[in-house]
Amino acid sequence: MKLSEIKEILPELDHIEFQLEDGTFVPDHFHVTEVGTVTKHFIDCGGTVRKEKTVNFQLWNADDSGHRLQPSKLLHIIRLSEEKIGMEDNEIEVEYQHQTIGKFNLEFNGKNFVLRNKTTACLAQDACGIPAEKQPVKLSERPFTQPYVCTPNSGCC
Repeated sequence: MKLSEIKEILPELDHIEFQLEDGTFVPDHFHVTEVGTVTKHFIDCGGTVRKEKTVNFQLWNADDSGHRLQPSKLLHIIRLSEEKIGMEDNEIEVEYQHQTIGKFNLEFNGKNFVLRNKTTACLAQDACGIPAEKQPVKLSERPFTQPYVCTPNSGCC
């Protein structure tokens, strides 16, 4: 989800709820302790220099269980961040401490913001020697010169 998308959604909400992919909810009394831009400048294993920019939201739970962040307040924080630090319309990444600090992609399911687990991947698969994933083969669809015969180097096994 990009910053422009959350800015369109927030005015339509009565309250904000963040939900993890496993269905559990971030406690209602969460705080958004940081809104900012993170720039990652790196080189991949194939030697390509890359630069990524994301909008970062950090969620935190305190002991103030009566706290509730209103959609208008989060929208105000976002607009202030755009004004003060020049935050651009990039993809949002959410930091949230569950068992450890995790980084999540953000989606909206029509009711709640969903924290989607991020995964790693090789960005230079053609350069680092990882073989392409083999596609499963149905033996029943393989042509055989002799029915029900499997010999070495015949490709049937």
